[in-house]
Amino acid sequence: MARVPAAVLHVLAEEMNRIRSAPRALTRRHRARPVPPTAELTPRSHPWTRALGLVAVVLLGAWLGLLIVGNVRVPVGPMNTTMTLRPSLTGGTKINVSPLGALELDSHVAPVRLDVNVDQLDPERAQALVDHPERLSGLQDEVAKDVEHGTLDLAARSCVAVVTGATALGLAVYRRPRRAMAAGGLALTLLVASGGTAYATWNPDSVLEPRFSGLLSSAPSLVGNARSIVTEFDVYQKELARLVTNVTKLYDVTSTLPAYQPDPTTIRVLHVSDIHLNPASWKIIGSLVEQYRVNVIVDSGDTMDHGTAAENGFLDPIEDLGAPYVWVRGNHDSRVTQDYLEGLKNVQVLDDGRARTIAGLRFAGIGDPQYTPDRSGKPGAEASQELAGARLASALRDQTRAGTPVDVAIAHEPSAAREVDGTVPLVLAGHVHHEDMEVMKYGTRLRVEGSTGGSGLRAVEGKHPDPVQASILYFDRDSRRLQAWDEIELGGLGLTTAEVRRHLPKENQPGAEPSPSGTGPSPTGSAGTPGSPAPGAP
Repeated sequence: MARVPAAVLHVLAEEMNRIRSAPRALTRRHRARPVPPTAELTPRSHPWTRALGLVAVVLLGAWLGLLIVGNVRVPVGPMNTTMTLRPSLTGGTKINVSPLGALELDSHVAPVRLDVNVDQLDPERAQALVDHPERLSGLQDEVAKDVEHGTLDLAARSCVAVVTGATALGLAVYRRPRRAMAAGGLALTLLVASGGTAYATWNPDSVLEPRFSGLLSSAPSLVGNARSIVTEFDVYQKELARLVTNVTKLYDVTSTLPAYQPDPTTIRVLHVSDIHLNPASWKIIGSLVEQYRVNVIVDSGDTMDHGTAAENGFLDPIEDLGAPYVWVRGNHDSRVTQDYLEGLKNVQVLDDGRARTIAGLRFAGIGDPQYTPDRSGKPGAEASQELAGARLASALRDQTRAGTPVDVAIAHEPSAAREVDGTVPLVLAGHVHHEDMEVMKYGTRLRVEGSTGGSGLRAVEGKHPDPVQASILYFDRDSRRLQAWDEIELGGLGLTTAEVRRHLPKENQPGAEPSPSGTGPSPTGSAGTPGSPAPGAP
């Protein structure tokens, strides 16, 4: 075996030592070098972003807390209610009486609204109102106090609700107790600030000027003697008390409407228009005739939709409505329609200014000069309406000169009806499918009726179904002057709501001087506004 020289072994040993020491040297050099700063994996959020996120958590958590536990049950007047706070831009109080409607009060200005849901009537308290209707005069004070006491109880529960909700949501989002407690504290601060604003702006008198909707706007009013519409307030109070005890009942179609006792000094006229081939209208009209003891029905046209002979059978129920039927032609009614109606018993067709005395009132009317069942527009349509109105006005003047002045004129379109201003106290029209009332320049009152057929086949063309509208007009039998009128509105297709709104001419308002008797027009305005109860109502 050959021997390796010692010098070679020495060299190999030195190389091996150098190889073994290389990793340690590299490690020392790596440790000695400064470590450069590295970018963070996730950038820190902007302070405004964090603040907005916290506010969102606070608001959402507070709202959830109010929604889950932030309500109290409290009696308000004769009702058992549930009170809740809700976010709002305008504040105020909303009282919901499902399914009859709601009333809103401008009770305060703050970013929170007080919602009061009426759960049920308390039978004992409601009966006490029936037995002692004089208590209605102080009902507004009682309601204001009940709402105020309930609000204080609600404030305490709401504080707990918003703090709990915001804290719980903050803990779920941030997973840090300090941030969660900050969310709860901020929620409490916001609620206290809102409550302070509401307290500073609290207006208990707002209950005297509520805004009604639904059946609650149909506060019942009594028409017996036409001369005592205003003075019979004690009877009105009893009727209102009776309504309070029955607000949980709904009836079919017009059976919810208040019934009236017949009175020999009042002539009741039912004004309908624009039935448009809706068979449900006959049931409604028949019910109104019975409920209101109607003396005469006035139809201002568009009873049909196309005016064809095939539609004539639709008119047959008119003979059984229980009151005389006065009719003028609309732009959807043809001469064929008019001829058929002239052959029906109980129907008076008015055209070309022809006048008839029916149920103590003298009526005159003219048919629409246009026939447009396809809803087309014809050149000169407005001029033809004005010409028809001028012909009617001439006939009215002739009647006055003959000593048989007309009490009520009828035309289908308002543009024709306006031409009779100054020749008759009252003119009735339709066509536009919504109600309106005005006193024109020379004193004639123009009453435009809505669609008693709910616009017929057009009922569902819009976002909401058109309502069914009609009016009861009350005339004094001696002066033959309009004393009051009720606007009646029923929910359209698929709805079951009903409203009755009482209106009085200015001369019949409390304290007003009575207008002189006679047959000429009277330049008076309307005392009523849509949705308002009878004057003097609580």
